[in-house]
Amino acid sequence: MSTTLADEIRGRLGELSPAERKVARVLLAGYPAAVFETVATIADRAGVSAPTVLRCAARLGYRGFPDLQAALRAELDARNASPITLYAAAEAAEGQPAAAPGGSSASSLGERAALVRQAVSQTFDEVAPHEFEDAVALLADPRRRVHLAGGRFTHLLAEYLGLHLMQFRDQVSLVPHKDVERTSFLTQLARRDVTVLFDYRRYEDDKTFIAELARERGGKVVLFTDPWLSPAAPHADVVLITQVSSDSPYDSLTPALAVVESLVAAVLDRIGGDGHERMKEAERVARRTGLL
Repeated sequence: MSTTLADEIRGRLGELSPAERKVARVLLAGYPAAVFETVATIADRAGVSAPTVLRCAARLGYRGFPDLQAALRAELDARNASPITLYAAAEAAEGQPAAAPGGSSASSLGERAALVRQAVSQTFDEVAPHEFEDAVALLADPRRRVHLAGGRFTHLLAEYLGLHLMQFRDQVSLVPHKDVERTSFLTQLARRDVTVLFDYRRYEDDKTFIAELARERGGKVVLFTDPWLSPAAPHADVVLITQVSSDSPYDSLTPALAVVESLVAAVLDRIGGDGHERMKEAERVARRTGLL
């Protein structure tokens, strides 16, 4: 999984001297903007000398402070990447235009399959078990309402998860798209609600707002996001990070779908017999109304 500079700093706090830890805390407190401050400004805020700031950067594994800042710029570029910028980057890396769709050979298909398998495998290796179990517990709790929302493409994942949950538990709904309906819906968020959000680069501001609002109302938030983390992450109770590695300009949602399907199976297992009865009743109604 791609780690952020903030993750690296937190992970190495124990290796720093007391003075260097002061520098690290200043960087984390104002992350990411603080990293782009001058060495003198950071030293003043941390109450240490300028050489201490430079030593902190070196202890973190960088040749100097400009090298540390360059790493953050690269991270932010990746975090804000769009299909267009990813396409251009691929062309630049290969020194030629990206291959046109439809020209895949059997060998390239095998390479793409290997990439997908790697992304899915890495995702399952890195999803924190306690985060997954917390998500299962929240979604299986019959006392809680569940609401779901996604983005440009990830609304498909939100709907996929929601449609499955609707078959074996009550009080599951998708956040409406239309302005008036969405406003009315969000106004009714309550303490026992669980809001499931899908927010991948390029992140959408409304997902952060929904997460903030849900937490303000005392509810719980489950967030699916990529390794660079949606801005909604600080407001989430559960964060499920999935890889997006792809050989195209578009991020892959296959790993996220795999986690969603695992979550569906685990929630159904947790609900048990009540879920099975709900599924049978739903099928009876569907057959009676001609939907099956």
